[in-house]
Amino acid sequence: MFEYAIIWEWLMFATRWLHVITAIAWIGSSFYFIALDLGLRKAPDLPAGAHGEEWQVHGGGFYHIRKYLVAPAQMPEHLTWFKWESYAAWLSGFAMLSLLYYGGAELYLVDAAVWDVAPWVAILASMASIAVAWIAYDLLCKSKFGDDNRRLMVLLYIILVAMAWGYTQIFTGRAAFLHLGAITATVMTANVFFIIMPNQRVVVADLQAGRKPDPKYGKIAKQRSTHNNYLTLPVIFLMLSNHYPLSFGTQYNWVIAALVFLMGVTIRHYFNSKHARKGNPTWTWVLTAILFVAIMWLSTFTPTPPAEDAEEAALPATAQRFAAAEHFEDVADMVAGRCSMCHAEEPFYDGILWAPRGVKLDSPRHVAMLAREIYLFAGRSNAMPPANVSFMEPEERELIRKWYEGALKGS
Repeated sequence: MFEYAIIWEWLMFATRWLHVITAIAWIGSSFYFIALDLGLRKAPDLPAGAHGEEWQVHGGGFYHIRKYLVAPAQMPEHLTWFKWESYAAWLSGFAMLSLLYYGGAELYLVDAAVWDVAPWVAILASMASIAVAWIAYDLLCKSKFGDDNRRLMVLLYIILVAMAWGYTQIFTGRAAFLHLGAITATVMTANVFFIIMPNQRVVVADLQAGRKPDPKYGKIAKQRSTHNNYLTLPVIFLMLSNHYPLSFGTQYNWVIAALVFLMGVTIRHYFNSKHARKGNPTWTWVLTAILFVAIMWLSTFTPTPPAEDAEEAALPATAQRFAAAEHFEDVADMVAGRCSMCHAEEPFYDGILWAPRGVKLDSPRHVAMLAREIYLFAGRSNAMPPANVSFMEPEERELIRKWYEGALKGS
């Protein structure tokens, strides 16, 4: 029974690894084609229908690339589609969301001091918000308001800021950031699946039938690709944020998220301008640095701690089982002595200003809530304390194993 935690941990590791691999493939191909598209040049010998060309060198060879704004006169014999990178990245990301935040909803998704609901209610709210966000975005893009892309992007930014605030009112700060990233990634992948790829298929079908493709399909796809271009970097930040509590666990975390989306715009504007040979707008880096300093400053505002009764009410049934298990008091005392010098509301270990990853182990309640993590990091492995700086003894690690495994056997 106790091996379930180990299997689950390795399953999450494998899924995270897959997600990183597929995300690299998707983002890499996306950045490449954006740079390629912006760097195209006119040439006197371009064939009819060609928009531009570019010569590239890589890996010891030269590449000659041409782009057709709508489509070539005839269907090419070999055509490579770029779609599975996006689909695989989203599927693996949703798997991670399900394993960590749905499977561990009591700890990672629900904050009783913010919204005291059953885990299944929070999971339904999570799924519904992701689906509704895509539907609302898609309808806006297809509306008359969406005809002006700059106006549309300003409105979308305002909506993202509102959602950032809204998520912090129902989920943990960590989950709020993760869901902002999940919504953004869903919009990007749905753009590929529901808009860009179907439009490409229409163009291909017209070519195969000998018809001239309608340029409107390319225009629509271009708008969605532009949105994806500016959303990519914020998605990466939000996905990495769960390792840095100063980003998600402070008072103005929703403002931090809002500024991250702006930094995505400023950074991409620089590279887009460079690739399009429209100058060297170094001012974007100055603005990005200012925004980042503002984020650092905002992270110094700590959230108001929940009332004591709210903390007690937040203890889920799973944690209560570990709190009632044999050896719990001994483990809680030992963990407090070996770990709370860093993992506390106010750490006193030299050089540690905030609890690493936001994990606090300075009370029996926290120990019960984080039983699985304590078991894996200090019982089943020697990962904690780092370099064993507090000299945790083998007998103490054995005690953690007995406590955790005994609690599971007794369930």
